[in-house]
Amino acid sequence: MATAPQPQLPLFYKDLLPLNSRDHGDFKVSPFADASFLANTHAIPLTVDEFVDAQRHYPIVFTAGENPLPIALMGLNEGVNTFIGEDGKLEAGLYVPAYVRRYPFILAKLNKESDDMSLCFDPQAGVIGKNEEGQALFEPATDGGEAKPTDYTNGVLEFCTRFEQSGQRTKAFLEELKKLDVLRDGRMDITRRDMPDTPFTYTGFQMVDEEKLRELPTDVLENLNKSGMLMLMHAQLFSMNLMRMVFERQSAQGKVPMPNSGTPAVPNGTM
Repeated sequence: MATAPQPQLPLFYKDLLPLNSRDHGDFKVSPFADASFLANTHAIPLTVDEFVDAQRHYPIVFTAGENPLPIALMGLNEGVNTFIGEDGKLEAGLYVPAYVRRYPFILAKLNKESDDMSLCFDPQAGVIGKNEEGQALFEPATDGGEAKPTDYTNGVLEFCTRFEQSGQRTKAFLEELKKLDVLRDGRMDITRRDMPDTPFTYTGFQMVDEEKLRELPTDVLENLNKSGMLMLMHAQLFSMNLMRMVFERQSAQGKVPMPNSGTPAVPNGTM
């Protein structure tokens, strides 16, 4: 059974197999029993199409470096997800990023020389196989013909295709932000009520620079407004108000790294 090229697997994925009727004609997919696969993940990739919905629930920031990516913060420190309960389930009522909803499927290139992408899945996710129950991935072959994808599989393919298209729009958005030079290094200082003299400082991310945004020429701002980009920038800025909320959740769960005893050391968040 051939595997897809895997120089570096994306977040969550431990292996990739291209889905095909020959090898997986009798496979079914069952729903995840819980969200434990993202329990130790504090930052989830996000697309610009999700900013408006995601900013109501999570801080949205951009990764550091020359090629920033938008991420939704479910925790402020590596390995901490404040929205997963002790039962491994995601808190009800939250917006679930498309990146999470896509797993364990993904579109991937099987040939480096071609831009064609194939629907693949992670066999180690534990929900796809010769299950007794679940959604069938292929219709049974008839008259010696080839098994056809079910409506479910076609729906998965359509969802993954839309996700890739949204990724291209996200890339274009970030290129425009870099062109306008409206990103800056982010920093968030948060104090706990029981430790008012010891701020917890989180760095290592980027955010929209509100001052640079205000200083853009009127015609540029008008074009950004017409294209919808200005709304996306404001959504990112508004979402930063949730940093304290996530910190307080993390603190209540006892998952905030403490400063070194007797020193003014400040813990740095990893974005």
